[in-house]
Amino acid sequence: MTRKEAAREIKRLSELLRRHEHEYYVLAAPTLSDREYDALYDQLASLERDFPDLRTPDSPTARVGSDLSSELPEVEHTIPVLSLDKAYAHEEIVAWARKIQGSSGAEVSFTVEEKIDGSSMVLYYEKGVLVRGVTRGNGLKGNDVTANVKTIRTIPLRLARAVSVAVRGEVFLPIDEFARINSSMEIPYANPRNLAAGTLRRVRSSDVAAVPLTIFAYEGFFTGGADPKSHVEVLSLLEELGLRVSTRIGLFSADGELGGKLSSLRERHPEWTFGDFDAMVRYLGAQRETRRALPYEIDGLVAKVNELDRRELLGYTGHHPRWAIAYKFEAPEGVTVVQGIDVQVGRTGRITPVARVRPVAVGGTTISNVTLHNQDYINMLDLAIGDSVAVSRRGDVIPAVERVIEKNDTNSTWRMPDRCPACESGLVVVGAHHFCPNRDCPAQVRGRLLFFVGRGQMDIENLGPETIDVLMERESLRAPADLYAFDYGKLAELPGFGEKKISLIRAGIEKSKAQPFRVVLQSLGLAELGQKVAELLVDSGYRSIDELLALADAGSVEALTVIPGIGEKTAQTVLEGLRRPDVREQIERLRAAGLSFVEEARGEAAGAEQIFKGQTWCVTGSFERFTPRELAMEEVKRRGGKVVASVSGKTTHLLAGEGGGSKLEKARAVGARIVSEEEFLLMLARAPEPKRED
Repeated sequence: MTRKEAAREIKRLSELLRRHEHEYYVLAAPTLSDREYDALYDQLASLERDFPDLRTPDSPTARVGSDLSSELPEVEHTIPVLSLDKAYAHEEIVAWARKIQGSSGAEVSFTVEEKIDGSSMVLYYEKGVLVRGVTRGNGLKGNDVTANVKTIRTIPLRLARAVSVAVRGEVFLPIDEFARINSSMEIPYANPRNLAAGTLRRVRSSDVAAVPLTIFAYEGFFTGGADPKSHVEVLSLLEELGLRVSTRIGLFSADGELGGKLSSLRERHPEWTFGDFDAMVRYLGAQRETRRALPYEIDGLVAKVNELDRRELLGYTGHHPRWAIAYKFEAPEGVTVVQGIDVQVGRTGRITPVARVRPVAVGGTTISNVTLHNQDYINMLDLAIGDSVAVSRRGDVIPAVERVIEKNDTNSTWRMPDRCPACESGLVVVGAHHFCPNRDCPAQVRGRLLFFVGRGQMDIENLGPETIDVLMERESLRAPADLYAFDYGKLAELPGFGEKKISLIRAGIEKSKAQPFRVVLQSLGLAELGQKVAELLVDSGYRSIDELLALADAGSVEALTVIPGIGEKTAQTVLEGLRRPDVREQIERLRAAGLSFVEEARGEAAGAEQIFKGQTWCVTGSFERFTPRELAMEEVKRRGGKVVASVSGKTTHLLAGEGGGSKLEKARAVGARIVSEEEFLLMLARAPEPKRED
């Protein structure tokens, strides 16, 4: 093929692929099959390898990212990227709108849009081509993450028209994707926003490409090729240019007639809500009540003046535009003081800083400890001991430092220590985290033992932290296999260990030998090999440890990456863990102790009727006959059902026990069937099992 022919074919293939990406990711109406798309993509990639000088910056092949490291340089914004003034009540928003209306000589209208809880992004297009993607930063400068945003399929690399525009948008991760990714994390992210923001700042764009981020565009500042007069026109233009725009929008004015344009606007935007200021109040309340049913997280709404000329007259303060205001859904916050920062050593050696704060009541719970994740998180907050901070319970559960309210007078930003507090080994930095490299570190040994015996793993009753501490200190317990070799009769010599307690510990040890292979596998505590990955491996046909060890010896990463839900990083990490000599030794010792390393028949093969096939279940609350409640979810899986950790629009059933919280509310909102314990037992068509003791 000549160079001229190659250029023509590259252009044709690129246009076809761009159109399909827009149909698939933005319109959700694909016209090509996945196989057809892959064939076209492979043709384009092959041509670009043969003619690298013909590869354009907006080529569809840029979506896969690069393994080259990037330092995320800072660049200046060319548009105002300010924060928003905030309100916390319906009445404040309407009062703000009435004030602007009263000071205007003509009718002013106001849009109300969702405030996506993600990571703010500015996309700069020159003559229709994406040239730069920049984080919000401090509003004046942000990090250049162009290579990373190019991997996001809902961001067009070339617009439908050759206009120059700066687009503000919010990059986010849908809730169901967050739950899927978080289920395989050793230390889960607190929320989708943190995962999205952290992903965007990764130094290799190929890592970003593996996370299904998406975006909603919500502002456009045109410098050539378009001249919109209103925000409604801006949103329509962005959509026409190929950007993804939310359709959950309200448009309101004092009289509700919108300057006589109401009927035409209704026709163009049938999914929008229109009305007067009373309708705005109802809309604000309804949006707050239904937000938990959305497939993404929002932390509020944003009201904006619709007319762009009126925006110019209103202008800006040094902090925020006067023509927009945020209605926040923030969780209750408390103000406290950071009294100290300790570091904890996890079972994998990961070092986690924890703030010890003056106890403060937030949402009915007293907070005294708050996880700070890593040094980058602390640097982002500019946090020091002695600072006054605002703390919240994100998702009504996880304590978090939201911001520093007042700096202390003497202490500078806190820094991670150089050495492990448990064994004095020098710490190493891997990605954003610090690790202790010493596998014999007593804190890691303790963490691995507690993980192994804990609920959701081997569930060995009567072996709690205090007993493990005694065994480590007095009897040199160092590995899970030691639990099965130890003579528990020796404990009779120690205070607090009577005959009955020792008998219960022995019974718990013996009972744990009946745990199925998939539970034993995840209890080994290998990085990336949690419950979800263990189930994926077993359900995909790897039903013995010997099969997995053979894969590890062969380095067969591809054999695992073909399993949906297992990526290359997870596969590599799992196989590396299974190759470690200390892991091999533990496996053989546990096998000799009688633990199961071959999966027995279960589910359909075991004769259980598949009554839950095609259903997706979640669980909340506590139960009389399922303690722990994961036992109920095991019954669901045995009968063909899928089990998820959080409620989403795909959840069909919620098993609700006593004390069910936000999951119950969300399940009702998405229309999932609420099932009581008694009803569940009837579904199983069996007599109640005896309650297990803690």
